[in-house]
Amino acid sequence: MFKKTLPFLIVAALAACSPSEPPAPAAAPAEPAPVATPAPAPAPAEVVKSPLETAIAGTWRSPENVARDRFRNPAETLGFFGVDGSQSVLEITPGGGWYTEILAPLLKANGRYIAAVVDPAKAANERAAEYYGNALKAFQEKLAGNVEIYGAAQVVQFDPAAPAFGAPGSVDVVLTFRNVHNWMPSGAAPAYFKGFYDVLSNGGTLGIVEHRAAEGTEPDGRSGYVTEAQVIALATEAGFQLVEKSEINANPKDTRDHANGVWSLPPVLRGGDEDRAKFEAIGESDRMTLRFVKPAPAADEDVSEGENPANAKT
Repeated sequence: MFKKTLPFLIVAALAACSPSEPPAPAAAPAEPAPVATPAPAPAPAEVVKSPLETAIAGTWRSPENVARDRFRNPAETLGFFGVDGSQSVLEITPGGGWYTEILAPLLKANGRYIAAVVDPAKAANERAAEYYGNALKAFQEKLAGNVEIYGAAQVVQFDPAAPAFGAPGSVDVVLTFRNVHNWMPSGAAPAYFKGFYDVLSNGGTLGIVEHRAAEGTEPDGRSGYVTEAQVIALATEAGFQLVEKSEINANPKDTRDHANGVWSLPPVLRGGDEDRAKFEAIGESDRMTLRFVKPAPAADEDVSEGENPANAKT
């Protein structure tokens, strides 16, 4: 009996070891979910520059002048003086044209830029005549070298002994940068301030930047430094009212006691290599920034008592 059942057991065992169904095929990998393409970021809004900022950023400005912006602060300074592109602006003795590079383009379309320079023919002596003649020639060549930018600029020449800058009341703003000390040794400063007052319209602005001496001193201008009190006195004696002071162009590192005066400092560095590193570390001079106004006359000024202002003579 055992022999008969053995084949059956073998067959049963084999059947138990064999799968009853073939294995299911492996599932196909799921399709990845589509990745959403992000929308492109909006382009940054273009920064719109003011006319003054555009003029300061002008490619026509010399690199040497641009490098001095950190000391001369043109945007803040002209903003403090209220200069805009619609005014008639007179700059007194612009030198090499540092501010001309900004003011002339700013005022070209809707305003007027006038540079007042010393008439070489009215200079006090031959040496001065040569100096002023060379300065005038260089300035005119600068203007002629870029007519597209400076073509509308005007130049007026004046007598330094009796400075007059144009028709009375003909400009909105008079600006002078680091010049007052030049007029003090000869005693000419009061005449300059009178000239500023005369050429300005009523309500017009006088803006002054000048090397600042320590208050309580009485410099004569030969060091390049003068006090705020001296400048304010000159302006008020001419009829101006002080509107506001600013520390825009201050430099507390400047001790104002240098052997070669203000010219010890950059950009002149008159001492050469002597203490050069010290003066370069100080930077340019400490400067006052003052804004004055020519007050408008009272409504009844120059009108006789009882007279109808509408019939007053002009």
